[in-house]
Amino acid sequence: MILLDADRLTLKRPDRDLFRDVSLTLSTGDRLGIVGINGTGKSTLLRVLAGRIDPDEGSIRRGQGARVVMVDQGDPLPAGTVRSVVAAAVPDEPWEAEAVLTRLGLGDHLDRATDELSGGQARRVQLARALVDPGDLLILDEPTNHLDVDAIDWLESWLANFTGGLLLVSHDRHVLDRVTTRMLELDRGRHFLHDGGYAHYLEAKADREVAAASAEAVRKNLARAELAWLRRGAPARTSKPKARIEAATALVNERPDGAARPGDLHFEFPTPRLGDIVIEAEDLSVRAPDGRIVVEGLTLRLDPRERLGIVGPNGTGKTSLLDTLARRREPAAGTVRWGSTVSFAYHDQLGAELDPAARVRQVIAGPHREPDWTDARLAEAFWFDTDAQWAQVEFLSGGERRRLQLVATLAAKPNVLFLDEPTNDLDLETLRSLEDFLEEWQGAVVVVSHDRAFLERVANDVLVLDGDGTARRWPGGHAAWLESRRVNRAAPGGRVRKGDTREKASSGRSTSSISAEIRQTEKTMARLEKRKAALHTEMDAAATDHVRLTELGTTLAEVTDELEGAEMAWLELSSELEERRGG
Repeated sequence: MILLDADRLTLKRPDRDLFRDVSLTLSTGDRLGIVGINGTGKSTLLRVLAGRIDPDEGSIRRGQGARVVMVDQGDPLPAGTVRSVVAAAVPDEPWEAEAVLTRLGLGDHLDRATDELSGGQARRVQLARALVDPGDLLILDEPTNHLDVDAIDWLESWLANFTGGLLLVSHDRHVLDRVTTRMLELDRGRHFLHDGGYAHYLEAKADREVAAASAEAVRKNLARAELAWLRRGAPARTSKPKARIEAATALVNERPDGAARPGDLHFEFPTPRLGDIVIEAEDLSVRAPDGRIVVEGLTLRLDPRERLGIVGPNGTGKTSLLDTLARRREPAAGTVRWGSTVSFAYHDQLGAELDPAARVRQVIAGPHREPDWTDARLAEAFWFDTDAQWAQVEFLSGGERRRLQLVATLAAKPNVLFLDEPTNDLDLETLRSLEDFLEEWQGAVVVVSHDRAFLERVANDVLVLDGDGTARRWPGGHAAWLESRRVNRAAPGGRVRKGDTREKASSGRSTSSISAEIRQTEKTMARLEKRKAALHTEMDAAATDHVRLTELGTTLAEVTDELEGAEMAWLELSSELEERRGG
């Protein structure tokens, strides 16, 4: 079924076309990811396709009866409790609303009023409303912002299994690569459509740029040959082909469109030298704003070239710990000692307030000095060219402002950098530039993030907060920690066995023992399937008992987790058995 057919959509700004002549067709099962640098109109295109704003040119035809559901970053929430607002979308199945809210980390906020929520919580409620009733075409703008690793993993699976049409703007490279079947790149008014997910898009983009460079070389050679031939003509003929000579000269001197952003910029960034002592925490306990002790008895030492990620579900105290290490919050117990040479900067989730009338270059330099060449080079490294550096803040897009806040943080020239969810609202090019910058930077970095690709690139170790007060340092970084969680969850029965980090003991096992384990796992799966069906029956019977429905919804989520773990274990065991028999 065709859900949407867009023909030659164009939207203009006073100084440029935001995008022009965008044509695409979306059918049931299509999953289109939209990428591009900040300010190219990704969110605006979503709103045009959703019918929220009209294009300046072009038309959109929608399938008969096709229902479009959009989660926009600026949508307000209706009045009511979290539970009632989401359940209103599925009045016949309120348990589903509560189960989705729990998956998105809002299980403890079901009875809170929507006007009491933080910005991140409100965005998760908006996402839950869409997921319980996604319509025929689901349009999502940065849906992974403010989600923890478990919620992102669940959302990724949900989107992969969604059978309707999907339009998605996201900076999460793992989600884009797993979920999308096509990618649309916006680039200074132009657009490029690629088949396949994020990895295929990168390959196609690289091929396109190579082809463009080759075509440009051929064009210049032909133009030079034409100009040389014209200039060799007889003097009597030179007056007639004058226009052709001028045209050929213009072709030779013409510059092709450069990349939307220049290539990597490598430069020496002045960073005050750190001594042997950076930050040392001894028997540290941290209290969250609501009074809970979220970290207890932590001893931690940061090295001069530290690259430490802090991870864990929402509500486990990651930001509170970061604030305590940065001396923004007093410890509940224990001590934090700083070295005498530490000069730190902190980039938080909200970002500093920016004066709308200020120019980009002055924001980067700060209020107490004039911009210099190091500020200009840093600005260029994060895609503020000479013209953009003179632009006023009020004319920047939301993503550009977020990027400017990041650059201003780096321009303070710290040697210890605290980053709290730095990837929110940044485009993919900026993320790669930040990763490159941090890879070469000579200071220490402590970062809270749910962006898996960013953590894999930046953090050498992760500090894992489990929510029970413990904080454990995990060598090998984010990928090693996730692999350990995957192995634990894939244990027969699907249960996570706390502290069990053993690798699969395949060496030396016979095919008969593997077959026996497969049979046992199949019994576990059958039991969990029966339990899942029984829970659905109980929910139908308790349709008016909200307390009971909440309990059943939580149990259903746990049973579903166990079932998925058992299925994962069955697949791995079956694969191992096939390898043994094949060998």
